[in-house]
Amino acid sequence: MKKYVILSLETHLFFGRIMKEHSLFLLAGFPAKETAFIRRADQFREEFEEGLRKAVKLADGIVSESVLNSGEIVTEFTGKAECQTRNLTGILIDTKITEAEERLRAGVCVTVNREIVSHVRMLNRQMQRSLNGLISLKEEILREAAGCRLYTTNYPLLIEHILREAKLYRQIISELEKRGRISSPDIRNMEIFWNQIMMEHAQFIQGLLDPTECELMEAANGFAKDYCRLIEEAKEQDRRAINALTAKTLQITKQYQQFKTAGTEGITGCEIRSVILPLLADHVLREANHYLRILAEV
Repeated sequence: MKKYVILSLETHLFFGRIMKEHSLFLLAGFPAKETAFIRRADQFREEFEEGLRKAVKLADGIVSESVLNSGEIVTEFTGKAECQTRNLTGILIDTKITEAEERLRAGVCVTVNREIVSHVRMLNRQMQRSLNGLISLKEEILREAAGCRLYTTNYPLLIEHILREAKLYRQIISELEKRGRISSPDIRNMEIFWNQIMMEHAQFIQGLLDPTECELMEAANGFAKDYCRLIEEAKEQDRRAINALTAKTLQITKQYQQFKTAGTEGITGCEIRSVILPLLADHVLREANHYLRILAEV
């Protein structure tokens, strides 16, 4: 059960934070009149924050060093981005979770007992319930916005984007609960999924930058085109040629990670004109860091 415990906690440390931030971004995007949607989004923000809090407590001395060092859990900007976003929006954010994550220690000779396994199993089920509810909320928001019955500052594509990520998270937890492990990924499909995520990040960044940020907009557009080409190439490649494409994807994603790092530093330093929340900038950086680790481990 050791692998079950480690993989579950590593999954929650990354995706649990991503989901609580999705809830925050949805919440921040509603006009004041949408009190029911605001209340529901805030409820899921609280639920995923509580789940992440539990995951952090369980993870100390258990999760792998590669995950802790990847920058997918927290970055050097996360704490500052959370404080800025809380001050800008008035939405509550428990920054003590980030401080606890920064203190996490990697497991060396990990042993697990029945109590830990039981706690992890309960956490998995808790997160599954919250995910089912959040997925339903995202689907409802998408339907209402598409039918011109709801206004939100979030792009419809962004809602589809965060919906796909939530479904992937749910799929991973379901697999862990059924088999106690995660099946070896289909590299081609994995790259198509995450390349689409990266491409859409670039499209969102371009659309949220101030029109005067011409160089940054051009760079974001360039990355969007790069990932669009990678997606098309992956669809056309047979499995024997995928290794060369993976190397190309890794190279582009390293460059993209550097772009996102500079962008996050610029936004948290108030040096870039945009309507990008500081926490959103850090959020997309962590997803690039996560993808880099996956690519490096393929």
